[in-house]
Amino acid sequence: MKNEAQKALFDYLHNTRTLSFLDAEHISKNSPRYVSALLSKIDTRNEDIARSLSKFLRYNPINEFEPFFESLGLRPSEISSFLRRDLVLLSDDSVMFENFHVLCCYGIPRSKIGRIFKEAREVFRYENGVLASKLGAYESLGLSKPTVIKLVTCCPLLLVGGIDNSEFVSVVNKLKDLNIGCDWLGRYLSDRKTYNWHRIFETMELLDKVGYKEEKLSSLLKTFPDLVGETSGNKAYHMFDKFHKVGLQMKEIDKLVIDHPEMLLDKSVKRILEALNLMMRIRLEKQFIVMILRQHMKLICSSSLVGPRAVLTRLNIGRDELCRIIKEEPLRLFSLASKIENRRIELDSLDLRNAEKTAFLLRLGYVENSDEMMLALKRFKGRGDELRERFDCLVKAGLDYNVVTEVVKRAPHILNRSKDIIEKKINILTDYLGYPIESLIESPTYLCYSMERIQQRFSMYIWLMEREAVMPRLTVGTIIGISNTRFMSYFVCTHPEGPAKWESIKKGST
Repeated sequence: MKNEAQKALFDYLHNTRTLSFLDAEHISKNSPRYVSALLSKIDTRNEDIARSLSKFLRYNPINEFEPFFESLGLRPSEISSFLRRDLVLLSDDSVMFENFHVLCCYGIPRSKIGRIFKEAREVFRYENGVLASKLGAYESLGLSKPTVIKLVTCCPLLLVGGIDNSEFVSVVNKLKDLNIGCDWLGRYLSDRKTYNWHRIFETMELLDKVGYKEEKLSSLLKTFPDLVGETSGNKAYHMFDKFHKVGLQMKEIDKLVIDHPEMLLDKSVKRILEALNLMMRIRLEKQFIVMILRQHMKLICSSSLVGPRAVLTRLNIGRDELCRIIKEEPLRLFSLASKIENRRIELDSLDLRNAEKTAFLLRLGYVENSDEMMLALKRFKGRGDELRERFDCLVKAGLDYNVVTEVVKRAPHILNRSKDIIEKKINILTDYLGYPIESLIESPTYLCYSMERIQQRFSMYIWLMEREAVMPRLTVGTIIGISNTRFMSYFVCTHPEGPAKWESIKKGST
């Protein structure tokens, strides 16, 4: 019924309302809630759903902005605030629709444009040529087109106002001075986050002040790209102020940052402040606080601690007794104050069964005895040598070691497959399907799906591509990762002979 309803909506928008084929197709296929609402207005017991809906639409013109906004990625709760009583046809707002097409033609995915509409609505009121010139201005800074696309979908406000002397330009110029290249930034941006360019520039300046100059800073940012996107200069200054209060000198602070750059990440700063708050509130002497900061910074950055009152209540002891315990065994601070209930850190030796696995995880950057290490030991299946072999498969295939590390930490289950299976799936992806190995960065879970699913879905996709029924070069995740119902709707049923071909593929696959 939904397929029939989509076709009816497409026919109405394309043939009756004369929207372009691409516009009508995208709106009809990407507004499922609106399509369901249309179905509720007719008798679905009627066998000819498309005809019933076509008749309904003929006598009941719709507000075209509703399915249009939904197709841009806006939620139903957001759409109502953008609807106007005096506008029901997309052609009624030609300026908005023209700017929408400028974004589409530039290459910005239609489903991402909703965020731009929501956060920078003034973009859709620009006169002819203004929006295109703004996009071109970012390219003139030295950014590639894919990077500009990613930037404006992550940070729509970059399209508002002029770019001269903006904080973003300061960041770009800083990256140019470091010989990193502007497009390095684009690889680590996510449209799920919000970026504060003033804060990012502030952080880079802070790193420069504490001793990271030129090549050293360049190397640091390549190793820890999150320092740019997930670090607050203001919070770091607050943390440094606390360091001064407990007696750390500036040279010692600089050395801590150089030895442990991860301490500048927002999550690490929060945990350091938690630890400092606990130690200062129980009135632990400053020399012991300084000693713990110097010797156990990695562990502090990876441990979430509760407040002093909670620790004293849990142990049923006084403040002086807790100070005595920490002075005698500083590492007990992290087991006694851990937010994870009943956690017991083995400080003397590692469990022999996990020794090799722990060694592998340490090489990935996990901190010994940390909360993250405990979780990782459960998530990664297999011996340490097996995990290392599977990890090396991805590096040998052509991915950068640091990139593989980040991908594996983001999706640890991809290493739970055998080495032979991982190699086989990589060969299919690159040699048979012709996708670059970098596709795994965006869609690592490809390695987790069965060979049967991969074979069936790509056979169907290639068949449809040969008949120009689908877009070429869709991402691996789009083809493999979506549910069976959506695959049938978005791929199989887009061609009249699709369902029959799909059944043939399933019967013939081995």
